[in-house]
Amino acid sequence: MTKNVTANILDIASRLSDNWLIGGESREIAQIVDRIFQQLTQNQAPETPKIIFLAESEPIQFIASFIAACATKSQIFLCNPNWVKSEWQQVFDLVQPDIILGKDALQHLTEMQFIASPLEKPKNNPQLPISNYQLPLIMIPTGGSSGKIRFAIHNWQTLTASVQGFQQYFTVDKINSFCVLPLDHVSGLMQFMRSFTTGGKLAIQPFKELEAGEKCDIEPEEFFISLVPTQLQRLLQNPDTANWLSRFHTVLLGGAPPWSELLETARKYQIRLALTYGMTETASQIATLKPEDFLAGNNSAGQILPHAKVTIRSVKGEILCYNQVGNIAVNAKSLALGYYPDKFGDREYFQLDDLGFFDENNYLNIVGRNSDKIITGGENVFPAEVEAAIRTTNLVVDVAVIGLLDKHWGQVVTAIYVPTNSAVTVTALQAAIEDKLSKFKRPKYWVFAAELPRNSQGKVNRELLQEIAMKSH
Repeated sequence: MTKNVTANILDIASRLSDNWLIGGESREIAQIVDRIFQQLTQNQAPETPKIIFLAESEPIQFIASFIAACATKSQIFLCNPNWVKSEWQQVFDLVQPDIILGKDALQHLTEMQFIASPLEKPKNNPQLPISNYQLPLIMIPTGGSSGKIRFAIHNWQTLTASVQGFQQYFTVDKINSFCVLPLDHVSGLMQFMRSFTTGGKLAIQPFKELEAGEKCDIEPEEFFISLVPTQLQRLLQNPDTANWLSRFHTVLLGGAPPWSELLETARKYQIRLALTYGMTETASQIATLKPEDFLAGNNSAGQILPHAKVTIRSVKGEILCYNQVGNIAVNAKSLALGYYPDKFGDREYFQLDDLGFFDENNYLNIVGRNSDKIITGGENVFPAEVEAAIRTTNLVVDVAVIGLLDKHWGQVVTAIYVPTNSAVTVTALQAAIEDKLSKFKRPKYWVFAAELPRNSQGKVNRELLQEIAMKSH
């Protein structure tokens, strides 16, 4: 099976059309793939797969390195070249590589004295039960809301299962992707995978260029583009860019909960938005709202893609009925094999930290994360609801809601906010949400911040939020 996958990957790479990569040279990629593949397989014993860190910031080099690494019998760890020292420390404490692909990252790590140059062969790496897996193994970083880095274990089969589910759900053959998200993250990687494995086209552009009004030379009607809510908000501030977005086949929106005002603005521009629900562990989306439903007023996460099964379960594991809120449980062909170096093992389903429910039309509705839930005075408060209410006031640029420990209430609802201007007061904010939220849901503490600690996918780091709030409390 490994040989078949290896041959298939190299075969796909060799047959790339000259215009596969918009703004790039596909033949150049094929040549780089061949060169890197030869380097990686030189003197490689088949029974000892290499451990490769792929930390490449340049898109063409990343794509070529990823294809070549996948075509070898390797364990590939996707790494963010911009990680700071504490983040690299987490990764090196977990595993050390045989090879690092990415000149900038290699130099960065040398300067931080994580590695000598040349890289010495590491000792005592955790060993995965390689014989139990279909190679290559692709470790995708996930930090969630805590900021702690761990790697979801995927392989070529789990990633392509996600692509096939996407194809069936949207009834498309070749998938053309316009990517402004990082390739080392599942959201960017899967855009590459969809185009690469289906013979579609791929356009890659830094988001800052797009925000500045520079548009890649494509026909948007033929492309899918993936955004996180904060990116969509910025693009909608420019009517020219907003109208350009409305021409896309589909605008996939995920990574963080969107707010109602943002969705209404997107509808005003008739943007074919597809709200998505998924995660690193499921190789991107497992539920998606089709654009027609969105434009008709639906704000749910949509219906389940063909490659996945989702149930809503009680604390005891019982399957709940329509409109009953419970834990979201997933069983999918795209589900990760485990968190490095541990496998998940046999289980009926993978239970997530998210809470949600199915409505009568089988649309999945996300309520919030169970671990983020605030219990104040015996009442349950979900940050997403409070954040959405505060955003609708137009008095904040950004906001996040957490619970702080309190001896009287258990927890108190606390809002960390970035005001639209210096004239915005806490009194004004309190008055603006008075008719939007029940009293127990309204923040008791308000903490000003110049900006919130968010990653490139828009997820906020809640541990840092706790520190910010405690310093101000």
